[in-house]
Amino acid sequence: MDKCIGGKTLAEWEHAEPTVIKIRDKNEVLWLNPRYGERDARMVTSSDVTDAEARLHRFAPYLASVFPETGQAGGLIESPIYTTAELQAYLGKEVGTRIPGRLIMKADSELPISGSIKARGGIYEVLKTAEQLAISANLLKESDDYAILTNDSFKQFFSRYSIAVGSTGNLGLSIGIVGATLGFQTTVHMSADASTWKKALLREKGAFVKEYAADYSVAITEGRKQAALDPHCHFVDDENSKDLFVGYATAGNRLKTQFQEEGISVDADHPLFVYLPCGVGGGPAGVTFGLKQAFGVHVHAFFVEPTHAPCFLLGLLTGLDDQVSVRDFGLDNHTAADGLAVPRPSAFAGKAAGHLISGCLTVDDDRLFYYLKALKDKENHWIEPSAAAGLVGPQMLLNNGLGKRYLENHHLTDKMANAIHLFWATGGGMVPQKNREAYYVRASR
Repeated sequence: MDKCIGGKTLAEWEHAEPTVIKIRDKNEVLWLNPRYGERDARMVTSSDVTDAEARLHRFAPYLASVFPETGQAGGLIESPIYTTAELQAYLGKEVGTRIPGRLIMKADSELPISGSIKARGGIYEVLKTAEQLAISANLLKESDDYAILTNDSFKQFFSRYSIAVGSTGNLGLSIGIVGATLGFQTTVHMSADASTWKKALLREKGAFVKEYAADYSVAITEGRKQAALDPHCHFVDDENSKDLFVGYATAGNRLKTQFQEEGISVDADHPLFVYLPCGVGGGPAGVTFGLKQAFGVHVHAFFVEPTHAPCFLLGLLTGLDDQVSVRDFGLDNHTAADGLAVPRPSAFAGKAAGHLISGCLTVDDDRLFYYLKALKDKENHWIEPSAAAGLVGPQMLLNNGLGKRYLENHHLTDKMANAIHLFWATGGGMVPQKNREAYYVRASR
């Protein structure tokens, strides 16, 4: 008897959703989300994001003190945006897809402290945990200058507590670095696909790394179980955390401010298309929530996943969220994009932001390296393979019949000359030079 997935056999899913056949064959696909525009589930509100923004401002003096690389931004963790005109022209010529409007890079690869998008949500959740503990112990008030957290007495206080997380790499880096700096006993449960250099860097920063021979699902499950045994341990749960989500969501107003400073308009005549690499889904879903708060209906978010690990796409397509795995559909979850090597999506992200996502794309690993090399050659920016995923977005949207239908249905076809295509470069800032060169060599074959 065929295995059932959410009450349907694989053959029934293929009949009901023909895209499943292409997904199973590991073809690159564009899938439009039928839930886009549905009513808000109200799991997160704008006031939650406002609260997070205020908390990050309170911590800014502390961050500026212990992480000098944040000093120029006054202790805020933010990344630049770059117009990538040379890359845009190159892709138009080499790939055969002219990209009308502007191609812009959101360089979360250059986020201070941990060099990836995870510096937004991961660091935020650790800071919130620290604040709650210190306030509960009457050691801190919100009206204080949080630079006092650099005092040894706070480090000794936090050393009584522990932080744990399951990670493919980048979330572990962000939490391990800031957790250890504050003084927490920090454990990162890392899956087999995590890069060796990320494990080494975490140990160098003072975090304990527990390695697993299995994938992300095992690492996070084991981490969650072990953390539950310690009443003084806070587990950062990438599959279920609202705090991670709202930390990511603060990116929306930050980007809006950057656009205003650069004179970039986003409105009915200047649509914004954002292409976000996606693993478990918390990061891109949180960012999308923040973007919708900042730009409303004028922003269109597409998630991009590896052809071998499109867990979020399958979660939305089936409506099963975290109750589905890529392995249910015969996929192996093997990809060079280590940060995206996740077999099962976040339930929280799917429920909180599933109605905000325009669609999902998949991309082949070889194309990731092609884009990585093109970005280095044309714009001199280094990123890691997973961070290059968003660059497939404009090509898929503009060349694909479904993409053209999306533009027509949303009355955007005649607005594309003024469109902004923003690819979110989610990581790579801390990749060692020898690893960067190895990526480049692979891309040059």
